[in-house]
Amino acid sequence: MELQRFTADVVVTCDMDNSVFAPGVVDTADGKITWVGASQDAPPVDDAVSVADVGGLLMPGLVNAHCHTPMTLMRGSGDGLPLHRWLTEAMWPREGRMTPEDAWWGMTLGSAEMLLAGVTTSCEMYLFEEAMVDAVMESGARLVMTPGVVSGLHSSGSDRTEEVSNFFSKYHDPTGRITVGIGPHSAYDLGIAKVVEMAELAQSLDAILHLHLAETREENVELEATYGRSITAILHDNGVFDSRVLAAHCVWVDNADIALLAADNVAVAHCPISNMRLGCGIAPLTAMKKAGVIVGYGTDGPASNGSLDLWEEVKMAALLARVHALDSTVVSTVETLTMATRDSAAAVGLKDTGYLAPGTTLDMIRMDLGHTSFVPVTEPDELLAHVAWSGSTRRVTDVWVAGEKVVSDGEMLTVDMERVIAEVGKRALRLARG
Repeated sequence: MELQRFTADVVVTCDMDNSVFAPGVVDTADGKITWVGASQDAPPVDDAVSVADVGGLLMPGLVNAHCHTPMTLMRGSGDGLPLHRWLTEAMWPREGRMTPEDAWWGMTLGSAEMLLAGVTTSCEMYLFEEAMVDAVMESGARLVMTPGVVSGLHSSGSDRTEEVSNFFSKYHDPTGRITVGIGPHSAYDLGIAKVVEMAELAQSLDAILHLHLAETREENVELEATYGRSITAILHDNGVFDSRVLAAHCVWVDNADIALLAADNVAVAHCPISNMRLGCGIAPLTAMKKAGVIVGYGTDGPASNGSLDLWEEVKMAALLARVHALDSTVVSTVETLTMATRDSAAAVGLKDTGYLAPGTTLDMIRMDLGHTSFVPVTEPDELLAHVAWSGSTRRVTDVWVAGEKVVSDGEMLTVDMERVIAEVGKRALRLARG
């Protein structure tokens, strides 16, 4: 077991105690963290140990809890349309023309974009799941892959259940970088019976069930009229929440719905920028957190968000919650950083990433404290404020996933960026023209 030591000006752990060490040390071996703490308390090491004095700030990589990354191929299209028209007129026609190779290039570009921003893990709902796994194995990122089940697109019929089950058996690896769930798009798209079928499959596999829930006010009008209940209550009544559920969006949920989410341990992926861009509304973040719902952050797809930069959610989600509540004390700096790291990891079913502590995987990023936005720091809390409110991607310099370095001095080590940009541009043009 080869030990490596990283020393830094600051180590922000995002652990349960929100520990910050300045200066700090992170010890690692075989891709796992063995010790974290203040430099003066670090255990002695002999001359054989590799010591990297990286300076700056070390913290866990961010976790994108809800995304459709190959939609880099559709970025910018359908701008200004409401969600239903955006899907049916701009997205689904192009996606219907996609090939696995298209998805591979779109995922490769998006995976690199996230890694360069310090996002080490993404939870994906999409088709072409084997191509996406292959892309991420190349980029070096961590992936929670939930194969999409969407009506009218590719093989989403009865055989899709068998496809997803076989994919889970082949690729789910809790000790590696790939874990697998199930991604039924939504109740309004598939109907209640199909979502229940997918939930039962998820239960049988002990897999995450990842679906869109209550994203817009209009999407579930017919279902709610038929059942006489909110869509959240309908899914609860039909046993969908008996599985381990990750619900994306949850914009249109009331207090009774939130109580059900909390009681059923449903985790929520909050995607404020996508919700704003599509005019969906503002999710009740503070009410969900007050009720005990685990809430992580997601960008949603790059076509609805515009980027895969989860730092924008770190800032915007907290500010939206404050202005919505007319209260600057809600969603603290520490809370919003935690939601992008430890809470997002928990939401997507990962227990050993999202924070720096002995036994966790070394998914870690370095930020450059020499930038003007980190000045001044007269007390420790100010530094965390700078990370949350000023920590844009241009200050992420180095990234490690499972102990392997994938970004060095702001440059990808695993992806030919020039080639991938050219390929995505060429393929996107073909998809747009039909």
